[in-house]
Amino acid sequence: MNDLQKKYSQADENNRKLSAYRPLPPETLKSLREYYRVGLTYTSNALEGNSLTESETKVVIEDGLTIEGKPLRDHYEAVGHAKAYDYIYSITEKDGLTEDDILNLHRLFYQQIDAEKAGHYRNVKVYISGSRYAVAAVSKIPAEMRNLVKWYNENEKQLHPIELAATLHQRFVFIHPFVDGNGRVARLLMNLALLRNGYTIAIIPAILRHEYIYSLETAHTRPEVLTDFIADRVIATQLDLLRLMREEDDTVNDTVNDTVKVADGRSLSKTEQMVLDAIHGHPTYSYEQLASECGVSRPTIARTIKALQTLGRIRRIGSDKTGHWEITEKG
Repeated sequence: MNDLQKKYSQADENNRKLSAYRPLPPETLKSLREYYRVGLTYTSNALEGNSLTESETKVVIEDGLTIEGKPLRDHYEAVGHAKAYDYIYSITEKDGLTEDDILNLHRLFYQQIDAEKAGHYRNVKVYISGSRYAVAAVSKIPAEMRNLVKWYNENEKQLHPIELAATLHQRFVFIHPFVDGNGRVARLLMNLALLRNGYTIAIIPAILRHEYIYSLETAHTRPEVLTDFIADRVIATQLDLLRLMREEDDTVNDTVNDTVKVADGRSLSKTEQMVLDAIHGHPTYSYEQLASECGVSRPTIARTIKALQTLGRIRRIGSDKTGHWEITEKG
């Protein structure tokens, strides 16, 4: 197993840990989306030289205020990116990727900056500062974009989600179909690919701009360099989210003193044993039904199930909507 495959395995394991928290309560899911709405908007714009700080970005996109002394374009970039971010969630569940999806992302991001160019492929030649490689000729952009969409739809279920997302990002940037905003759209597409395949988004902080640009340039001859960089960012973002989850969930066991001994010497809290018994009798029950059965709150059920999964006592078979719980041999 090479280093990149090891990172795929680590990311998959992190994803399994995050899955233990699902399904999240609607209010938690909403707050997480808003958290990353600000975080991704701030970092993606900062990579391109936007001067707004993260707190200023939050004020601009959530409160609709302007920041004194900051360029108007920086405000437009923040508002536009937030709208494009919302859009990727609206198409996460749809089948396939289309050119219209990509054009809509650019239109939402660029509308206030230049309405005439927003959502339209460029009709002028452009050069990438600091790069030795040319981007697609104007006459070839439509065909290149059709090929990109075709490639994505053929490979979405064939490649590892990180390889899929990194390659989509790379191929899009090498085409450079818009007169401006290509980096922002590339990172939105990358995160759309991750979300559609059960992953969280990946944040690239501005402090890593040099490494990011180097990875993109090197990817012309060694695409695995960019994939490796994106894998690191996926893992880092996963670990950040796991930390946030754990801070909100200071373990069920710490709040319950009475425990039930199990055969292997480890112990379960009474709540965990009660939930385990409920799952044994009702493996298809939802979180809400388990909460009603056990007489506890839904967040308590979510935390307890996470603990039971971590202990290896239960596992989820199938999707959140149509699957069921299975008790393992340990359970």
